[in-house]
Amino acid sequence: MIDQLFEFVQNHPLLVGAFLLVLVAWLIYETRSASTNAVTSTQATQLINREDAVVLDIRESKDFKAGHIAGARNIPHNKLDNRMNELDKVKNQPIIVVCKHGQSAGAVQTKLAKAGFERVTKLKGGMAQWQADSLPVVKK
Repeated sequence: MIDQLFEFVQNHPLLVGAFLLVLVAWLIYETRSASTNAVTSTQATQLINREDAVVLDIRESKDFKAGHIAGARNIPHNKLDNRMNELDKVKNQPIIVVCKHGQSAGAVQTKLAKAGFERVTKLKGGMAQWQADSLPVVKK
């Protein structure tokens, strides 16, 4: 198996080089976008306690009911456009966007920023990281 891999690399250096280039570019992009306006669980807790941040959970309702951050508002990602007016009262407050693993929160963060929300961040690692850090969740 390893011999076949080395043979492939030797026979197709341009293809392998292009793959490695794309892989490195993708990793750099993901690293930069993951850290852009993202907060850790500790920073999120501080924002909630000190600045009355609003937690916007964009997971589906069944995931939200299975466990969410206390006081979080649930607006599923696919319903955000129709329900964005629910957030108008908190436009000037910090908003922390939470998803399952921290992957889809960035798109919502960008959408809210374009809609005029001043302080929008996302939770690094999403609810998976929140629970991995043994922080409390509420079940309804």
